[in-house]
Amino acid sequence: MSVSAEQIEAARDLFSGLGDITTRKMMGGLCLYHEDTIFAILMADGGLFLKGQGAFVAELEAAGCTQWSYQRKGRDKPTRMAYWTLPEAAVDDPDLACDWAGRALAHL
Repeated sequence: MSVSAEQIEAARDLFSGLGDITTRKMMGGLCLYHEDTIFAILMADGGLFLKGQGAFVAELEAAGCTQWSYQRKGRDKPTRMAYWTLPEAAVDDPDLACDWAGRALAHL
C-alpha cells in the first residue's frame, strides 16, 4: 500500500503556508521537504509525522505527540525514529500545522 494522490495533495495543502514544498515517495510513504530539508513524513495509513530533534523534542512531548517506533524482527526493544505525530489540533489546521513545521525546521 502506498500513499494516494489525494493524500499527497492534502499534505501539500496542509503545509502550503511554508512556501515551496517538494515530496518524494519512499517505502510506501512520502517524505515532505522544504528547501531540500525533510521535515515530515506521511505514512500510507495517513499518519503524519514531524521530524523532531534537539529541544523541539520536549515541545512535541509536552503537546502529547508520540514518537514513531516499530518492532524489528529479532529485536526485543522497538526501534525509535526521529519523527513524532503532528499535534491533533494541527491535523486540520494549516496555520497551526505550518507553525509546528516551522518549529521543526528551526531545529534541523
